Amino acid sequence: MSIDRVPVSGGSIAVETLSGTTEPILVVHGVSSQRTLWGWLHAEAPHLTLVAPDLRGRGDSVDVTGPSSLAQHAEDLDAVVDALGQEAVHVCGMSMGAFVSVEFAARYPSRVKSLVLVDGGVPVGPPAGLTQENVAAVFGDRIARTQQHWNSVDDYIQFLVSTSLPLLDPADPLLRRYAEHDLVDGAVRLSADAVVADATDVFFGRSKFEELTVPIRFLHAQWSVGADSPPMYSPQSIEAVDLTSVRPLTGLDHAGTIMTSVGAAAVGAMIDEALLAG
Repeated sequence: MSIDRVPVSGGSIAVETLSGTTEPILVVHGVSSQRTLWGWLHAEAPHLTLVAPDLRGRGDSVDVTGPSSLAQHAEDLDAVVDALGQEAVHVCGMSMGAFVSVEFAARYPSRVKSLVLVDGGVPVGPPAGLTQENVAAVFGDRIARTQQHWNSVDDYIQFLVSTSLPLLDPADPLLRRYAEHDLVDGAVRLSADAVVADATDVFFGRSKFEELTVPIRFLHAQWSVGADSPPMYSPQSIEAVDLTSVRPLTGLDHAGTIMTSVGAAAVGAMIDEALLAG
């Protein structure tokens, strides 16, 4: 494991490399997440070399200044690939990170060998009730965590599993590591402005999905948040796009697609498929 700082507009972002035996895979986390999201994937597929940035406004990159958007994240990822000394890489993104990955591949097509998209990236309409005017309210649980002091990691974990991560095991050591990376002196390192700006861009910005020319592999959850909740993707929305490979993840919700051993193993297998194809 190594951690580097990569200069970008407004500062520098933190990038962690989880070493394996493969060529580097650029992995991109979601809207209110950070790089330790990929701990489950590393545990299930340790042969994969994962290059995991904290996107601006999150974790060790929380102090990067300037606006946040899919286009800005794509520019930042271009800087990460430059820092790796790679001409092109396979990219895996989860949730908002999948939409960032699509933006990156559309803006910098020569830098991306393939995309593995985890419950995101494929065009989808906003959830019922979401408008450009109420994004902050709908993402209120993510923003709420930034507005209070957490006396312990345990308290913070209980908040997470009571809101956006209801199917996760609060005793999971990988979830503890994830929570510990969020917190510094009881404060969550997450920019509420970045969450709102990026979520607005995901649901109300123009998707560049139709511009893509690389292989696209897609995994999608049965549920959104918690058992029996409506999924983010309907069968019709998946059938409407051209995908190289599709895998439904039955019995998992959105977070479980990567924050469980079952979900992470499936993502690892899809990345292996991409590597084998070249």
